[in-house]
Amino acid sequence: MRRSAIRKIDYRALADFRYEIRRFLNFSESIAQAARIEPQQHQALLIIKGRPTGTKMTVGVMAERLQIRHHSAVELSHRLEAHGWIRRIRSSRDRREVELRLTPRAEKLLARLSLSHRNELRTAEPRLVRALQAAIRRGKKTKR
Repeated sequence: MRRSAIRKIDYRALADFRYEIRRFLNFSESIAQAARIEPQQHQALLIIKGRPTGTKMTVGVMAERLQIRHHSAVELSHRLEAHGWIRRIRSSRDRREVELRLTPRAEKLLARLSLSHRNELRTAEPRLVRALQAAIRRGKKTKR
């Protein structure tokens, strides 16, 4: 990396942005745990619900979206099914493929959690946007 590029990095802005992300993630983890669901399980339910229309949510897709290994996603899907939050449906054409679908119980839980998250995002939006804009500005001083 060139020295001039290094001098143009605003480390404070990057640190502030990561701090704002971490604040939101901490909120998200706390609210999930209060609802008696692990944060990664909540994220998995959100991924399943948020899949593009007309696409199947498979264990492989969930692994990619969560940035975890396939075998970890398989175990996670088993835990979600054991809690009654998803149904795992094996493909009749390819027995290796497993589609994941939310149960009505998970739909209710996710709706409740998502309302709380949306409200928190509304509160955090100005800080997050300001921090993001400062972090991506190149070589300019940020005003505080």
